[in-house]
Amino acid sequence: MPTPRDLPSALSRAHMLCALLAAPKLRRGLGAMLSGSGASEDPAVRGPLSRLDWIDDDGEVDAAALRDSAEVLALLRSGEAILEVPRLPEIPQKTEESREVCGRIARLVFERAGRGRTLSEAELNAAIAMFARDVALVRRDAVDAGVLTRSADGSTYRLADAD
Repeated sequence: MPTPRDLPSALSRAHMLCALLAAPKLRRGLGAMLSGSGASEDPAVRGPLSRLDWIDDDGEVDAAALRDSAEVLALLRSGEAILEVPRLPEIPQKTEESREVCGRIARLVFERAGRGRTLSEAELNAAIAMFARDVALVRRDAVDAGVLTRSADGSTYRLADAD
């Protein structure tokens, strides 16, 4: 499967298209552009449609950009997606949101390592590092959220609901 050239741009295109198609007024405006009728004069339609980088006002479509986006979406549906998606740049600062994200990361780690396994701190850190930069924060928040249990000496970790 080809490696996408620009994952964020392709995902942005797909997201914008879905959002446009969900709004009848924008859907009609996009239809008019695609049929060659030109862009709407209504600023509420023209504004959002002007952000589409794959179609011009005359309805000319950048087929290569759409093919790239389709390849990215196919890749993200495959087992190779993990190889393309970057780590989280940061964990949310609000405690509740942080614990939710960290808990999700911990569950993913143990789904992949084995739900019933016990991992050393080093093994857990290495697995968490695939998802986030601040492994200590993820580890602590996952314990505080009750997703992970830690041995008394802090050297091993288990998924709480696997006990």
